[in-house]
Amino acid sequence: MAWFILARAVFVAAVGYSAYQLQPVSSGGPVPDVLFGLVLAGLIVVLEVRLKTAPVTHVLGALIGGSIGLGAAKVLGDSLYWANLGNDRVVFLHSLILLALPYLGLVMGARKGEWLEPATLIGLFRNAGPSRRYKILDTSVIIDGRIADICETGFMDGTLVIPQFVLKELQLVADSSDSMKRNRGRRGLDILQKIQKMSGVEVMVSDMDFPDVREVDLKLIELGRALQGKIVTNDFNLNKVAQLRGVDVLNINELANALKPVVLPGELMKVFILKEGKEYNQGVAYLDDGTMVVVDNARKLIGKTIDVVVTSVLQTTAGKMIFGRFIDAAAVGQAAPQPPGVADTRVRPQMPPAAAAGK
Repeated sequence: MAWFILARAVFVAAVGYSAYQLQPVSSGGPVPDVLFGLVLAGLIVVLEVRLKTAPVTHVLGALIGGSIGLGAAKVLGDSLYWANLGNDRVVFLHSLILLALPYLGLVMGARKGEWLEPATLIGLFRNAGPSRRYKILDTSVIIDGRIADICETGFMDGTLVIPQFVLKELQLVADSSDSMKRNRGRRGLDILQKIQKMSGVEVMVSDMDFPDVREVDLKLIELGRALQGKIVTNDFNLNKVAQLRGVDVLNINELANALKPVVLPGELMKVFILKEGKEYNQGVAYLDDGTMVVVDNARKLIGKTIDVVVTSVLQTTAGKMIFGRFIDAAAVGQAAPQPPGVADTRVRPQMPPAAAAGK
């Protein structure tokens, strides 16, 4: 770091001394020229600091684009040799061409710098064939862990892309002072290691980054655009934003909801009442897949396994909810009508003989 500071100081001093000697601003005195040189050198140093954080491909793209724009401006300017250079309008046109074309080339080259990625360059010269299908994993789906089971079954085809900024976010979570966050981050890193060891699963760590974008979700969307891939997530908000921006999304929660067994109103099921519900006299249970079951008349049966009859099923974007009613077996048995031709075997209380005779 000391060498950089020394080099910058020498550069600023050299530019200031050059301005002092050549006097580019005025000949009235050395002070305005020196100040002009120092300010110009400071701006160049600021530009150098900003370029330090820019990706190499974007810088190289800007240089190539600027050079192409400068060459095009030279060719176009030479082609106007027949114009009257004594006319101020013609001189302005030459100046505009010389400034506009290099600027456009510089900006367009910087924005399209990802085309200089090695994988992209190799794809340009590769024989025509089926393109690689990229599946970009976000932080939430990695920590969730179900993506490893899906990959193990072979349903996830194509190349799994793990962005470098997602790995950085996982590392920050794993190094958190909060024990719960730390365990989630370490679980995500273990899931990634498990996926990398699977046979038949192609995993690629992408160094492509977007310094102008701060949020990780927006970076994922930009990466999905650049690779023309699909984002794998279970984040509801990321799902909606990506769809609005034209990026395809594979939502693990939607896949899980599609694979849940269909439950129809009127069916019977056994559930374990875990806690009380929000409404009066309600109990709440959960199925093995995490589906919530809200049971009426089951508040006093917490900690017991009971039979319920399904009354309705509510399907939402966040999941499925089942509403049911507790079946009291004793009440059903007493109220059940006897089939024809079957004697009533229930024991009834006998009336005393005296009461029967009086009747």
